[in-house]
Amino acid sequence: MPQTLFEKIWSQHVIVDKGTETLLYIDRNLIHEGAFHAFGALAKEGRKVRKPRQSLATADHYVPTRDREKGLANVVDADAREMIRLFDVNGAEHGIRCFGMNDPQQGIVHVIGPETGFTQPGITLTCGDSHTSTHGALGAYAFGVGASQLKQALATQCLWQKKPKTLRITVDGKLGAGVTGKDVILAIIAKIGTAGGTGHVIEYAGSVFRAMPMEGRLTVCNMSIEAGARSGMIAPDDVTYQYLAGREYAPKGAQWDAALAMWRALPTDDGATFDREVSLDGNAIEPTLTWGTTPEEALPVSAVVPDPASFSDANRRAHAESALRYMDLKPGTQLTDIKIDRVFIGTCTNGRIDDLRAAAAVLKGRKVTVQGWVSPGSTLVKREAEAEGLHRIFEEAGLEWRASGCSGCAAMNGDSVPAGMRSASTSNRNFEGRQGKGARTHLMSPAMVAAAAITGRVTDVRTLTGGR
Repeated sequence: MPQTLFEKIWSQHVIVDKGTETLLYIDRNLIHEGAFHAFGALAKEGRKVRKPRQSLATADHYVPTRDREKGLANVVDADAREMIRLFDVNGAEHGIRCFGMNDPQQGIVHVIGPETGFTQPGITLTCGDSHTSTHGALGAYAFGVGASQLKQALATQCLWQKKPKTLRITVDGKLGAGVTGKDVILAIIAKIGTAGGTGHVIEYAGSVFRAMPMEGRLTVCNMSIEAGARSGMIAPDDVTYQYLAGREYAPKGAQWDAALAMWRALPTDDGATFDREVSLDGNAIEPTLTWGTTPEEALPVSAVVPDPASFSDANRRAHAESALRYMDLKPGTQLTDIKIDRVFIGTCTNGRIDDLRAAAAVLKGRKVTVQGWVSPGSTLVKREAEAEGLHRIFEEAGLEWRASGCSGCAAMNGDSVPAGMRSASTSNRNFEGRQGKGARTHLMSPAMVAAAAITGRVTDVRTLTGGR
């Protein structure tokens, strides 16, 4: 019978199927400092990591983005400092390759996986982080796990799982000027809601995704978790193969040819069925941003803040009322009239080289009117950006150029937004207090953040780029 991309990968990794649960083989694990619980449990049970070469680790969640050269002494929080120390200890003890705080390949875990070629089509991949869905952009089945599951994966290279349902989201048409992968995924979540993908693996299909560069695909799959999905996936194609070719962990020579033959067989077969189908018109998507306190509370930049009374669902209406109180917004306000106090460009969602290029293109020759910083998604991205002179564009515009890390996304290491201030951010979550206690976050694309930095308010980036 015809199979979907997900069904092909799932069936190829089944060890035991009990009907209600399936024991799956896990090809690769990604690890960050927060994995100390799993390593502690391994030590308590006297276990070792079964296949160290199938794991890759990086320090990202708790490392500072400023004064990195000062080492652990620069990590103010004692708990974070201990996690970073244990990261190095556990990696050495178990023979896992680790990109420590000052390693030239250090970066955010969901950036370094693809950029090293460790993430590949057709594999199963786990990490102790919800945004592991990012890696599905290369045609992998990737999902986040908790500490106990991570321990099991490290000790046995397999996991018991319940098989998710499948949801295909098709976006056809052609994206307009200034519209990116971030706008597409925000439009999708606004349509299906933060619970719209619950219990499902999403496959993104249609001409919009086929034309989308890998960086955009990574952004879309990254935020699948914000729609409640177990994972997000895009079928591998020539964009995928060109992205992977020559990367450190990618197959070489005859192994590349063999891998390519397997990868080309992965896309969903004609006639395969999904449990659910959703479609959007890519031609109609505008630059999009959030106005509330969940990613589904998003609208095109041309819209106005909605009136909670317009929502027929009582729960959505109540949440909108609460969101407007927290965000200090009034119904009917043009989104472009919303003042911005801080900006942040980075994270596993939008910290890749194309994201930085897009922001720099808007900022070049201009000055910002608000404070903010740029944190590349990895040290390799940072070096590439510096080789292209992007850091000078950011600095000359008036933004800080920092090291790679997750801090700005979750208000750690002092990388936070003061209470009551409003942030334009390329991150993936806008919950109350996400970027700091009392901080108000508007999610948007890197180019839109750059536009807000220049004007000091939400701005349609197309007005600054002549519609390009």
